[in-house]
Amino acid sequence: MTVLARAHAANIVVRHAQPESDNDKRQQYFVELLNLALNKTEADFGAYQTQACAVRMMQDRALQQLQRKRCIDVVWTMTSLERESKLHAVRIPLLKGLLGQRVLMIRQQDLRRFKDIQQFNELGQMRAGQGMGWPDIAILKYNGLPVVEGKTYEGLFGMLKRGRFDYFPRGISEIGPELKQHQRDGFVVEPRILLSYPAPIYFFVNPEDTRLAERLEMGLRLAIDDGSFDALFEKYNYHKLADLIENRLVFKLRNPSLHPKTPIDEDKLWLLPNNTQ
Repeated sequence: MTVLARAHAANIVVRHAQPESDNDKRQQYFVELLNLALNKTEADFGAYQTQACAVRMMQDRALQQLQRKRCIDVVWTMTSLERESKLHAVRIPLLKGLLGQRVLMIRQQDLRRFKDIQQFNELGQMRAGQGMGWPDIAILKYNGLPVVEGKTYEGLFGMLKRGRFDYFPRGISEIGPELKQHQRDGFVVEPRILLSYPAPIYFFVNPEDTRLAERLEMGLRLAIDDGSFDALFEKYNYHKLADLIENRLVFKLRNPSLHPKTPIDEDKLWLLPNNTQ
C-alpha cells in the first residue's frame, strides 16, 4: 500500500525521520522544503500533512524502513549508486551541491598540525571521521584518505574530542550550527583546506510511491521557477556559503558512486554552475 493509498483521500500523510539527536539541527531546512514542495502541488494532488516518525533512528535504519514502507515515506540524504538502485531518487539537489563542499572540523589544539599541509598526500596521513553507512566513506577511501567510522552522529563529536580521528569533514551548510552546538568542545573550522566532490542530496521515496515522487519533483521545480526555493535557501543563508570556498586550498575528489543520470548540466539546480563535474 502506498503512502497515498494509506492516507485519507482528502489529506495524505507524508512521514519523515526525526533528528538523530536533540542537538541535530540539520533537518529543519529539509522539513520546510518538503512542505514547500507539497504545498505547491496541492491543487493537483490534494491536501497533505507531514509528520515525524515516532521512533528516532539513524540514517541507515531510516532508509531500511523506507524500503520496507514502515514508519517513513520520504528521506533526504546524499545519493549513491546503491541508494538509487533500491529507492526512487527525486533528482533535484536540495542543497544545490553545497553538501559536497567540505571543510574540516578539527580540535583547536590541532591547528598547527594542519597549517603546513600543501599536498593531498599529506592530508592522507590524517584520519577522517564519518558515520557508519554514509556514502562519503566510499568516496574518501576511493581517493586514498583513511577513515574511522562511528556508530552515531552525536558520537562522532565525542570521538573527535577524544582524538579517535583527526578531522571531521563537514558540508559548509552543516558546520556552523554544529560548532554552536558543541562550542564547549574546543572545535574549530580548519581555515585553509576544502574537500570538493559531487554529492547531491535528494528526497528519496519507496519505488512503489511513484505518485509521491512525481509530486515532489513537480513541487520542487515549481518552487525553483517561482523563486520560493531560493527564498527558503536564502532564509537559511545558504546562498552566502559559497564565500567560504574562496581562497582555500581545494582538493578535488572523485565520487565513484555518482549516478550517470545526475543532472549536472542543469545549472539552475546548483549554486555553483556545473559544480559536480
